[in-house]
Amino acid sequence: MKTVTKVFGIAITISLVFVIWGVVSPSRLSRVMDTAQAFFLERFGWFYQLCATVFLLFALFLIFSKYGRIKLGKDEDKPEFKQLTWFAMLFSAGMGIGLLFFGVAEPISHFASPPLGEPGTSEAAKESLRYTYLHWGLHAWAIYATIALALAYFKFRKGYPGLMSSALYPLLGERVRGPLGIAIDSVAVFATIFGVAASLGLGAAQINGGLHYVAGVPNNFPVQLSIIAIVTLLFLLSAGTGLKRGIRYLSNTNMILASLLFVCVLFVGPTLFVLNLFMTTFGEYIQNLPSMGLRLAPFHAERASWVQNWTIFYWAWWIAWAPFVGTFIARVSKGRTVREFMVAVTVIPTLVCSFWFAVFGGTAIHLEYNLGFDISGRSLETAIFYVYEQLPLSLLLIILTLLLISTFFITSADSATFVLGMMTTGGSLNPANPVKIIWGLILSASAVILMISGGLPAMQTAIIVSAFPLAFVLLGMALSMLKSFRSELPAKPPGKAKKEPASKDAPTLAGLGKNSREPAK
Repeated sequence: MKTVTKVFGIAITISLVFVIWGVVSPSRLSRVMDTAQAFFLERFGWFYQLCATVFLLFALFLIFSKYGRIKLGKDEDKPEFKQLTWFAMLFSAGMGIGLLFFGVAEPISHFASPPLGEPGTSEAAKESLRYTYLHWGLHAWAIYATIALALAYFKFRKGYPGLMSSALYPLLGERVRGPLGIAIDSVAVFATIFGVAASLGLGAAQINGGLHYVAGVPNNFPVQLSIIAIVTLLFLLSAGTGLKRGIRYLSNTNMILASLLFVCVLFVGPTLFVLNLFMTTFGEYIQNLPSMGLRLAPFHAERASWVQNWTIFYWAWWIAWAPFVGTFIARVSKGRTVREFMVAVTVIPTLVCSFWFAVFGGTAIHLEYNLGFDISGRSLETAIFYVYEQLPLSLLLIILTLLLISTFFITSADSATFVLGMMTTGGSLNPANPVKIIWGLILSASAVILMISGGLPAMQTAIIVSAFPLAFVLLGMALSMLKSFRSELPAKPPGKAKKEPASKDAPTLAGLGKNSREPAK
């Protein structure tokens, strides 16, 4: 594999050390991860909170700014994918399994243990959805959108390699060619591995939970290991078909299945209650967005713990996922304008995710608050199936959910192998199959090790720790992009295509190609 770069060797080495450590001494690894998690949550929770807010403000600024008409590509470039397919691909990569795993589990968990007030009340019900919207809404998608925009802009308009380090060229200059650039790209790969591995672990646990409800399959680690092995084979087969076949078809399948499941739950459940609850809680979410997004509870240890375990964890998760989701969204977004891109990647998914949680979480809350079912007493991975048991067409809903989890699982892993391949082959738009296969195996092995080392808590720790250094890189990318946008002023009038003069901070593609991390000739 002559196309791989130094980042590939470094990332593989670090990943293998982690996997071997987990196999040889899982208890020791678990203790180290617990210590690291406590340190970062207690000392740097404010930092994660501030970063998420900065990205949201930056995304809103770009939507309404004069930079909105800048195209992600040359002025004559057209979008590569149709609007619906494009949206399906970014949505499948961006959330996927998490919507199914937490669709019922998170709102009902907040209902039973709210960040403020008494549990089990009508106010707790509304607050549970407001905070769920916070965790999966504007902040999350603004992080994705900002990083994806930077990568797409520097790749397709400036001609830089599609790497995190290359997007920092306006700030760091020639240093992105040396050890600093290698370190930046290695951190991005490391964070991507653990962010995606956590999702794969969640998906395996929920598939197992569903099979337990449908067919009485034991709900334990050996079964989940078998699920990961089977799905690994499937997504490696899909990875070999390329972006325009495997991922594209899977993404469209995801949208069809997700839409069908969503409509079924909406109409067989308490429809009017859910619609009223959504309108009320989404308005309150927008109204209280600033205070919710900056809340840390410094005077109450118990409430501070809630914020750390939920809100801060989510900000770290989205940051850790940003290189993966950002690189993938950037790859499929050539030809879009900045404004079109930011609205499509920030605002629209927020509305979709919020409505999704209102339907699934609202149905669960109705069953517990009004009918007395103990939804909150179920485990995270099985809560959604217990809700289905109380609804008409329960078997159909369970089967649809299992199919959707599986396709989301395959799509996320397939997309991740593609992105990791890009990151470790100098930004290649079509990484070699052997590279993608290696990364697929590493992802699956990492998911297994995280499950052995403590399940969801271990996954949370890996995400929080890996996201910390990456956050500085992402902030730098936003500044770098803004600096490059300014170099394009005065902006050209719409409709008058004119060859763009090279900006003072822009190297030639050939110049960056001399980087030791670029593919060998």
